[in-house]
Amino acid sequence: MNRPAPRLPPWIAHALSAQRGPVPWSAVVRGALAAGPLLLAGVLAGRTSLGVVAALGAMLAGVNDRPGSRRASVGRLGLPALAGAAGLLAGSYAGRHTGAVTLTLLLTLLGLLGGAVSAVGPVASAVGTQLLVTSALGAGMMLPEPGWESALLYLAGAGWLLGLRLLLPTPSSAARGARLGYRFDGERAAVAGVYEAVAALLDAAGTPGATARRAALTAALDQAQDALAGPRLRRHAGSAAERRLHAQYAAALPLAEAATALAWAERPVPARAGEGPRRLAVAVRAGVRATGPLPAPARTVPALRALDDALLRAAEAFDSGEGGRLHTRRRGARALLRIVLGAGGREYGFRVAASFGASAALAQALHRTGWYGPHPHWYWLPATAVFLVKPDLGPLVSRVLSRAAGTVLGALVFAGVAAVVPRPGGLIAVVALCGALIPVAARHFAALTAVITALVLALLMVGGEPGASWNRIGETLLACALVLIAGHLPVPGERAGGVRARLTVAADAAYTYLAHVLDEPGERARRWTLRRDAYRTLAEAQAAIGRAAAELPALARHTEGTAEVAATLERLVDTTTACAVHLDDTGSLDLRHRERLEQLFTELAARRRRAGLGTADGGRTPEGLSGAISRAGRKETGVTHIR
Repeated sequence: MNRPAPRLPPWIAHALSAQRGPVPWSAVVRGALAAGPLLLAGVLAGRTSLGVVAALGAMLAGVNDRPGSRRASVGRLGLPALAGAAGLLAGSYAGRHTGAVTLTLLLTLLGLLGGAVSAVGPVASAVGTQLLVTSALGAGMMLPEPGWESALLYLAGAGWLLGLRLLLPTPSSAARGARLGYRFDGERAAVAGVYEAVAALLDAAGTPGATARRAALTAALDQAQDALAGPRLRRHAGSAAERRLHAQYAAALPLAEAATALAWAERPVPARAGEGPRRLAVAVRAGVRATGPLPAPARTVPALRALDDALLRAAEAFDSGEGGRLHTRRRGARALLRIVLGAGGREYGFRVAASFGASAALAQALHRTGWYGPHPHWYWLPATAVFLVKPDLGPLVSRVLSRAAGTVLGALVFAGVAAVVPRPGGLIAVVALCGALIPVAARHFAALTAVITALVLALLMVGGEPGASWNRIGETLLACALVLIAGHLPVPGERAGGVRARLTVAADAAYTYLAHVLDEPGERARRWTLRRDAYRTLAEAQAAIGRAAAELPALARHTEGTAEVAATLERLVDTTTACAVHLDDTGSLDLRHRERLEQLFTELAARRRRAGLGTADGGRTPEGLSGAISRAGRKETGVTHIR
């Protein structure tokens, strides 16, 4: 009898896993042209320290240079860079004009702010990270220039990379020619990805892979939404190409809705059903209006009729190139403040403040004792703690193991390279090479740490500091120990507040979506907005739950049962989508839809109790929706739309 192979604990398996995908050659080229040339310019101009600061700005912006549209990169790279410049300015003046105790207190308060803000989302997390890292650098490096000058050069370095991101064409767009408007390559790829995901879900309908395909469709819609949500560079409605992309995205929403309803029914659909979305995807990627004839699916059930209608509307939208919007709810200042001050923001802020403040105090104490040896600056310890304490970067123990391994590898490799390359030319080449490797190394935290360690050590050596690789290893190990302690400290209120807060938001969005479908089934524009909100918040909650599940058992136990709650919510949102399509076609819910909703409500209540989440959320509750379900089942039937 064959025994199953032993499985690694989640906290070890996560540390050994890495993302996969094609090499982002465009980002590699930008990385090579960013920090290295800026450092070279500073050396040639006789202002090496300013070249180092500008290269640091470009390097940290390069960490945030991920795939996506050019317009979306304005916020993704620009907002963290602004925060980094502010942190460098504040740290520089605080380091010059305050004592050790006051400086530690100020950095701790910054840690509280940066951690709480990081709970809002990925861009906000990058904002918090750069704010804290640069405040430690500004306070510890003691640059010869005034703080405002260093901040401007840091911002210029990040702006240089952002300019490369906006202006350089990708290899594929250069091959096709500029007439297609390469500025929108990222948007085209994202929207085409939605149509391809719709086709893949249709192919998987009635198979065990349908759930994974539906999750992939949600991810594709999220990416397209982000790609199109960047700032408009024109005052009015934008160019015809922009309007056409928005129309094509909006036309994909009813297709996604119909495909989800067909997958929910758990029955295979005709193979030709996916051909129409695939042809639409080809047209989007090519930047053309004409889609050619679209094969019509059989109109035997409500969801197939909805799919056929959605294909017809999509063909019209492609021809006209007008209409459509993102169908996303923008969070106002009050909603963002609730997240920052909520359970997730408080727990996040407490842990970051504890780690950042303690590491800054310890680093300054070691600095006064002369432990640092040949390099007199103490910023490495708190800056390392910032990256280690961020839960959105992965589970705690995985971050610690990866950071320790990456720092040792990067420091040892750099020590060997620095011993043989000429200075400063060879070190500048190391900076350029590491900048090019960042987009590839970002697939694993250890690899990214190794590359950044070598890059920073090269920058510091060009700036006149000794390499001090062994000191950096020791400081990193100290930061790992501090963050492990801070990560296991009890916090006021519930543990795993971030996970619970995201799950509560997802449940509220799911109930609001269902309430709208039952109360106002004919109002489709708002329905699509609420549907996007429900799936997006659910995906964010599931990502947070997955990270928490890979923690050490002492931490993972605080989120036990939340994955089952999220899975039930996912089925509830899928069922709501199927109800919406059925109501459009017949005007009432049949017995199967009503029974599935009631079954999910019962299951959800039981799983929430087992997870210690209670039974109520901030919005509509299952109890309040039961009456709406009954009313939807009593509506007149026989109102199938004439098409």
